[in-house]
Amino acid sequence: MAKLILIDGSSYLYRAFHALPPLSNAHGEPTGALFGVVNMLRATLKAKPDYLAFVSDAPGPTFRNELYDQYKANRPPMPDELRVQVEPMLAIVAALGFPILRVPGVEADDVIGTLAVQARDLGIEVEVSTGDKDMAQLVGPLVTLVNTMSNTVLDHAGVVEKFGVRPQQIIDFLALTGDTIDNVPGVPKCGPKTAAKWLAEYDSLDGVIANADKIGGKIGASLRAALAQLPLSRELVTIKTDVALEVGPTELAQREVDVEQLRELYTRYEFKAALKELDESPGFGSGESGFEKAGAAATAGSLGNEVLTAELSRVGEYELITTQEGFDGWLDKIRDAPLLAFDTETTSIDAMRADIVGLSLAVEPGTACYIPLGHDYPGVPKQLDRD
Repeated sequence: MAKLILIDGSSYLYRAFHALPPLSNAHGEPTGALFGVVNMLRATLKAKPDYLAFVSDAPGPTFRNELYDQYKANRPPMPDELRVQVEPMLAIVAALGFPILRVPGVEADDVIGTLAVQARDLGIEVEVSTGDKDMAQLVGPLVTLVNTMSNTVLDHAGVVEKFGVRPQQIIDFLALTGDTIDNVPGVPKCGPKTAAKWLAEYDSLDGVIANADKIGGKIGASLRAALAQLPLSRELVTIKTDVALEVGPTELAQREVDVEQLRELYTRYEFKAALKELDESPGFGSGESGFEKAGAAATAGSLGNEVLTAELSRVGEYELITTQEGFDGWLDKIRDAPLLAFDTETTSIDAMRADIVGLSLAVEPGTACYIPLGHDYPGVPKQLDRD
């Protein structure tokens, strides 16, 4: 059976940015997100899909902003150190031969949803590579999600286990819980467990609305106060599957790899392992690459000790701290240092939802460490206990 892999480019970029400690080349240009994306793309190519596409958001507002002018209004602007990596990322993606899709007026989710449904109807297996929970509404026959951080697959049973509802109920689930990151209004104080409970009892959002008077307590009052806005919330979280596209699933075969362009970009951003791969693999994509040797799932979250330490060490005395002894040594450096730079790596830009993944410390230029605390993927190196 033919297979199509659809890459949620926005998810890739942000997850790579937040999963890795800050990296830069000798000219001070940020490279961390680029480094992570390249590894995730190499893992995709290793799967040798029949069709593939890298889908990202186009600049400008979308139809959801017209529906609700406060949609995503609370999102902070993209960090400058990430913004400057967007164009180089797209250049690398194109040079690797990935078709790139950016459609004005809609989000990447809508383009992915449309292609997923079209491919499914053609009998093509679809794998959506993303970390976005909204995409769970697309799961069904022939359509699965792959979490790019953990390399786990989310099928129908996985959606039920993770969210407590069926894929067909995800839209109503999201409408009830709302989304603080995208500023989608839901039912205040209605969390995932409450939403799943209501949908188990009443099957759908319409069922919940019809039985709102039967739900007691403060949460019932909260539901009744939110009834008027729930249809809007449902519309905001619904992924479109009918976007007018210039290409279809069967037109998304990998393009020719531009080796010289890759060489130029990898040299500029000092991706030594990638450069070595170009030299060792004339066919580029055949055989075991340097990235593949780093792990079968070469995602930003699944970089092993050797790969990550090599990248860090090339620009200064950077240490990966995985032992109490190493941590104690850095505590001594902090006590003696006149200045300290401190940063956290988290799972989200939303401070109310973010979980800490790791800590970065620096006491002088070129002397720093990264302390992983919450990385979670197969083969994860030893990490310090948070306690």
